[in-house]
Amino acid sequence: LPIFFGALRSVSCAKSKNSSEMPETITSRDAARFPIVASCTLLGLYLFFKIFSQEYINLLLSMYFFVLGILALSHTISPMMNRFFPANFPNKQYQLLFTQGSGESKEEIVNYEFDTKDLVCLALSSVVGVWYLLRKHWIANNLFGLAFSLNGVELLHLNNVSTGCILLGGLFIYDVFWVFGTNVMVTVAKSFEAPIKLVFPQDLLEKGLDADNFAMLGLGDIVIPGIFIALLLRFDISLKKNTHTYFYTSFVAYIFGLGLTIFIMHIFKHAQPALLYLVPACIGFPLLVALAKGEVTEMFSYESSAEILPHTPRLTHFPTVSGSPASLADSMQQKLSCPRRRRQQSPSAM
Repeated sequence: LPIFFGALRSVSCAKSKNSSEMPETITSRDAARFPIVASCTLLGLYLFFKIFSQEYINLLLSMYFFVLGILALSHTISPMMNRFFPANFPNKQYQLLFTQGSGESKEEIVNYEFDTKDLVCLALSSVVGVWYLLRKHWIANNLFGLAFSLNGVELLHLNNVSTGCILLGGLFIYDVFWVFGTNVMVTVAKSFEAPIKLVFPQDLLEKGLDADNFAMLGLGDIVIPGIFIALLLRFDISLKKNTHTYFYTSFVAYIFGLGLTIFIMHIFKHAQPALLYLVPACIGFPLLVALAKGEVTEMFSYESSAEILPHTPRLTHFPTVSGSPASLADSMQQKLSCPRRRRQQSPSAM
């Protein structure tokens, strides 16, 4: 939870009108500091819930995530919704501009361009937002949670496998300590009424959509392994063998690790740190494949800071920057029909 939330917040705040098209790159130093920052954030949230009224804290968080969730969900569904609009749809362009100063010293604070299609996506997302705000229903929670996860994987970027191993290894220790060593992680997760976790109804067959007995999966357990799996997909493409061996291996490894987590949780009737099982699976399985294929050196020497996946629109301007999700998706589709030119860019530090 604090890992994902802090990372997404930092990346969103770092985006400006001069930001590049590349996702925010996590360096080895950032990866090493992640568990420490996450531990401080988690402990701070725990103390906050102990000192202040849980009702007022969750009310404030609900309003905040209501706005952020609508933006994240609209950003996520925008490319998909473009397929449903007819060709003669009256799509008008709008611009939200907020500046500071005047004359030559004028500085843009917010410059957000959007169109009618984006307004439709915002309206649909707002319906989900109101549903979540009024009912706190688990389906609305999961829709927002999935949107946050997709945005997190899109915005965060690992540049090499070594950095990914440092990040996953540190968070492996972090997760085990705060779940098994103390009750801090479980207490915060249960107290936090915000879509920063996916919930799975265990009494769905008995109560249907009104189920109220849930198992939880933090979004950090999705996003952190997810950016590592995305790195292995880029490595697959760099090999130019027209195969996605490492991606499929790590993807199956993630499913295996998550299934093992659920199995152990039901056997011992105790909350389990998902990264305890996901980290060895997501690192170990691809590493075994690399050993079998003799590509360990290539894997650890691979740098993906300048790689852009083909046929993948990069909608990194979220939430308050120039360029709308729909217009960016349309422009990317037009560019894909033309010869591509690879641009070299230096990775930016978090």
